[in-house]
Amino acid sequence: MSDPTSALRPPAVGDASFDAYYYAHCCGDPYTRSETLLRFFAGIADRIVADINPKTALDAGCAIGLLVEALRARGVDATGIDLSSYAIGQVPESVRAYCRHGSIADEFPARYDLIVSLEVVEHMPAREAEAAISNFCRHADDVLFSSSPLDYKEPTHINVHPPEYWAEAFARHGFYRDVDVDLSHITPWAARFRRRTEPAHRIVRDYERRFWELALENAHRREHASGLQREVQEMQDARPALAQARRELADATTALAQARDRIAHMERSLFWRVRSLFRRQ
Repeated sequence: MSDPTSALRPPAVGDASFDAYYYAHCCGDPYTRSETLLRFFAGIADRIVADINPKTALDAGCAIGLLVEALRARGVDATGIDLSSYAIGQVPESVRAYCRHGSIADEFPARYDLIVSLEVVEHMPAREAEAAISNFCRHADDVLFSSSPLDYKEPTHINVHPPEYWAEAFARHGFYRDVDVDLSHITPWAARFRRRTEPAHRIVRDYERRFWELALENAHRREHASGLQREVQEMQDARPALAQARRELADATTALAQARDRIAHMERSLFWRVRSLFRRQ
């Protein structure tokens, strides 16, 4: 007898799920060592070095090693780990020794100045994702994190949640979002979580400050949008009058043309020429 709850369970996702077909067809554009992706990860690496300057870093879910390659080129002792044996097999020879096959839910061998995990945990069962975040927080004080809150149609996205879900998961380990960091160059929902030991009221103050800034910005944008909407409405209201004015102008232009035509005919008539002769005498 079949299990009636089986249809409700997420599909099994593992090493075999992330094969050549997956990287060719399930990541938007093909996930290869293309100029586009090399530029993308070079940009992320530049910002990491400029803003964080870690000596050591782990890319948790490194795929084909592009971020590891970019960070090592900038002097960071970067390593990577990925569940996909196919992806690890595609890592460039120059950094292959620094990328290994494995699960980010398993204990890491060292501590790092920075752990990066971009668009990974949504592919993991909930308990494994929780274990991965716990792992991050045991082995670093600084985490760059991104997990899609939107894409449910991708078959391996079995653990999709909004950003606040992951913020809560990190907060259980004493990690809080750095509200002054903008990581929209990675994804709109990317965040930097850092271990914080100051009292809760200081953390609340930072969150409240950022909330107020965003609320004020939103209010200004709404006010501007309302002003634009009023201008558009005024222009729409003026359309009938403008159309009438255009019709009147067209009628006047037609009448003027007809008058000029009549004058031209009169000036060419015999009567007008005779009249002109008498006027010159």
